[in-house]
Amino acid sequence: MASSREMRLRIRSVGNIAQVTRALQAVSASRVRKAQQAVFATRPYASQAWRVLQHLAAQPGRRYVHPLLSDRPTVNNILVVLISGDRGLAGAYNINVVRHALDRFRYSEAPVTFAVVGRKGRDLLSRRQVSIAAEFSHLPAEPTFADVSAIGRLAVEEYLSGRADRVYLVYTNFVNLLRQEPTTKQLLPLELGGETALDKHVQSRGSIPAAYIYEPSEAALIGEIVPRFTALQVFQAILESLASEHAARMVAMQNATQNANDLRAGLRLDYNKARQQAITSDMLDIVGGAEALG
Repeated sequence: MASSREMRLRIRSVGNIAQVTRALQAVSASRVRKAQQAVFATRPYASQAWRVLQHLAAQPGRRYVHPLLSDRPTVNNILVVLISGDRGLAGAYNINVVRHALDRFRYSEAPVTFAVVGRKGRDLLSRRQVSIAAEFSHLPAEPTFADVSAIGRLAVEEYLSGRADRVYLVYTNFVNLLRQEPTTKQLLPLELGGETALDKHVQSRGSIPAAYIYEPSEAALIGEIVPRFTALQVFQAILESLASEHAARMVAMQNATQNANDLRAGLRLDYNKARQQAITSDMLDIVGGAEALG
């Protein structure tokens, strides 16, 4: 059995851990609110940009097809943009998104290369000897569109150069503070075809949409919107992942604080029992000595 001094030191160390986890929980709670606001602020813009693309694709007689919208018949290489975190102490957040990506592309029809956002994802994939083409880490706590635009440019360049015939985005979708879901989305080519978009419009509206004259030209407009929308999807996924990471860390630190408090209460109870037992033993020794002298 541990001595009283060892038990006091252990109680003190558990109390110090509880203070650290409580502070991390407060920091994560503050950051998750800001990240949640950023996610909700960008969703309307992304939705409206998607509507513009759908409207352009649904135009009757459309002849121009952007390279990022054209699907390739043969897929020889796949690029996966995996978004994880730079830090741990977030429960199973990082391992869940990495496991989801590995399970999703384990039996892929073509070789898979990863572009990893976040140091934890890079480390987990390196241990499994997975091919990593690029790595982006140490993003700002509140990233802007300019901070993550290089990731979108990499995906576009890899697709246009032919080094990747399909690009996927794997991230953690933020549902609420207690629920975050690893998600896979096809980033390139964008799933917009002229006939498909036109058919959807006819089915939903019951009529062929009116043709419009665009200024500048339709090709120039699509050529400007499509790359921006691709980068916007990456930016949106990073914001979703940041909100999910802070929420997972807040919950993990809350559970760690509760466990530390429970452990400290149990240790204090054992310490009090041992101390009471020692006092009782000393009293019995004193009484026994007094009776022996009498």
